[in-house]
Amino acid sequence: MELSVEALGGDAKRRRREARVGWILRAAAIVSLIVSVTIVVAFAVEAVAWLAAIDLSWLVAPAWDPRDNRFDMLTLLAGTGIIATIAMVVAAPLGLGAALYLSEFAPTRRRRRLKPVLETLAGIPSVVLGYFALTVIQPQIVKRFFGADGAFSLMAAGIGVGILTIPLIASVAEDAMHAVPAALREGAFGIGARQRTVAGRVVVPAAASGIAAALILGFSRAVGETMVVAIAAGATGSAARTLNPLDGGQTMTGAISSLAIGSDQVRGSGFAFDSLFFVGLLLFLITLGLNVVSERFVRKVRRWS
Repeated sequence: MELSVEALGGDAKRRRREARVGWILRAAAIVSLIVSVTIVVAFAVEAVAWLAAIDLSWLVAPAWDPRDNRFDMLTLLAGTGIIATIAMVVAAPLGLGAALYLSEFAPTRRRRRLKPVLETLAGIPSVVLGYFALTVIQPQIVKRFFGADGAFSLMAAGIGVGILTIPLIASVAEDAMHAVPAALREGAFGIGARQRTVAGRVVVPAAASGIAAALILGFSRAVGETMVVAIAAGATGSAARTLNPLDGGQTMTGAISSLAIGSDQVRGSGFAFDSLFFVGLLLFLITLGLNVVSERFVRKVRRWS
């Protein structure tokens, strides 16, 4: 039987169905892109209008106090950076340690039990961890071991955010380690390497790109956290600029949450509420920058490995 070009193309109805599915998926991708661009443009337009309406010297005031026309971005950036750094100091070693144990040392049955439990921890509401940071971490850890005063601190919020970030880092890093080909492990064991040597010198370098992605993703998660910061860091309508993690402070997400609910519109500056567009745009640019850096870093690590 001689085959024609039409016969090799398959059933005509199936091709039409596949074409319709392709158009639907393409339309969904375009709509999501349009929505994202629209949000960014809306923030950018409002942010530029706000910058044109205010005195630019307000952006370098020694504190963040929208009610008093003080919109110091360094205060927000410092608070965000301190909390994200503390969170990574807590989450990185614990998350990577958990990932390495589940991937290389835990028996298969135990891994199947612990992995879902670890992923379930990521579903704990952030408001619960915020309350935990306020009532347990601050008085029992920060005050007792670091001698902090007051009911709020950036350190307590950072530790709380770190606990919240552990499951994310552990899950992504464990998936990367578990995906390392078994032939690499078997080759190392074949030349007499011990299990910890295989884990540290074979599996971790081979999964370096996934581990790097997990860490950068965790840092982005820490930067974007809101509720833990709003509860444990003392995110009121104003905050003084500080680099001391034992003091209370304000972050970009905390400032947005305070402004979005209108708490700063009660009295004072009429520019307070509109400043959230500028803060939101700045937060978006930081997140975008982290994603771009992570993508390039992961590609370089893949080439090296």
